Amino acid sequence: MVEIILNISFGITIVALLLAFIRMIIGPTVADRVVSLDVMTIISISIIVYIGSLAGRIIYLDVAMVYALISFLGVVAVARYLERGL
Repeated sequence: MVEIILNISFGITIVALLLAFIRMIIGPTVADRVVSLDVMTIISISIIVYIGSLAGRIIYLDVAMVYALISFLGVVAVARYLERGL
């Protein structure tokens, strides 16, 4: 039962990733593209955690945490750039 729920949620996650990618491509402003890229990284982190739970390896959680920290720093840098410029 748990595997069925995980597979359904994985499918929904992939659909959400595709929708965020489409939004990144057609976003009218740079801010829309940055937000959709941030959403895509969060979804990617959830996919990494999902794969880690399927594989039963704890190392995937460490990879997801490092990826989340790098993503956060990237979003902060882009936000500062958009606010002030170079």
